[in-house]
Amino acid sequence: RLMLHRGLLLICGAMGVSMTTALASADHLRDEIAPAGKLRVAIAISPAGGAFWSTKKSDGSYAGVPVDLGKAMAAKLGLPVEYVAHQNSGQITDAASSGKWDVTFLPQDPERMTKMSFGPTYEVADATYIVKAGSSVTNFQQLDQPGVKVAAVNNTTTMRGAIAHLKNAKVTGYQTYAEIFELLKKGEIDAFALSRDQLEAMSKLIPGTHVLDETFKKTTTAVAVPLHHPRALDFATKFMADSTSDGLLRRAYDDNGLKGKPIRTQ
Repeated sequence: RLMLHRGLLLICGAMGVSMTTALASADHLRDEIAPAGKLRVAIAISPAGGAFWSTKKSDGSYAGVPVDLGKAMAAKLGLPVEYVAHQNSGQITDAASSGKWDVTFLPQDPERMTKMSFGPTYEVADATYIVKAGSSVTNFQQLDQPGVKVAAVNNTTTMRGAIAHLKNAKVTGYQTYAEIFELLKKGEIDAFALSRDQLEAMSKLIPGTHVLDETFKKTTTAVAVPLHHPRALDFATKFMADSTSDGLLRRAYDDNGLKGKPIRTQ
């Protein structure tokens, strides 16, 4: 009986150490990934939404794939969620070292990889151009001519891609999707560079515009955290893997107007 008692004490002691270690590990993770005591999710706002963009609803709340993923991630951590809205992904990138957000979901490129750490890709989008109503342009060669005015969202992966792609047309950056939408609607720009799904949604809202068939860049969207947050990156990486396998990501797509759209990972 004495040996059994000692054995039980050893087992209980080991379980206690294990639980203490697990709790300490969870605390360290929360301290790193959510130092403000809540998970602050950086999102970018557009009228159309999508796999990267989110929308602002009339009641002031937000909707979108990143919104749903951020909410689920916060729940897994046992923390409240707060959405930190930005006008574009460039602003999110610029704020990466400011301590104003904890996790985000945005297009990645080499420049951004110097400012934040990326986890798994969940979306691969084709970047192309929409041209204004009445334009006879049907391909990239016709578009890339002197005097042609092309807009892009400022300091984004797509803008950098368009600048590299177009040798003669002038690419100008603007802060918001909404601003460019109005310029295109008024015919004050010739084209807008963005992901195909966003542009196809835009073409339905501006009669006479059309989206070019060619693709100049593949844009990959992934979860990201600020640099030097290894625990946060490990957690975000596992969260995305789990979200893909358990159907959470699929439901986020379906609930945000992307029903039937394939999840494209790399």
